[in-house]
Amino acid sequence: QMGDWLTQCVIEWLGDDGRLASIEYSNRKAAYIGESLHSGGKVLSVEAETGTVELELYIKNQADEVITPGIATVHFPTG
Repeated sequence: QMGDWLTQCVIEWLGDDGRLASIEYSNRKAAYIGESLHSGGKVLSVEAETGTVELELYIKNQADEVITPGIATVHFPTG
């Protein structure tokens, strides 16, 4: 499932110190057997005081179309 893949990507990016607070995604297009897919994202905002980071996520197909967009909120320790 695409949502599981996005979740795993965020958890791996967080490493041992970060914590996933929430994730939302939408399956927009089908993926087909044998099709190459890739995932990625970017940081949308950082609240240094609270350690809260908002991420924009995606899974793209081999035509470079976003088939599963998502948003995640993560927390890092402060101080």
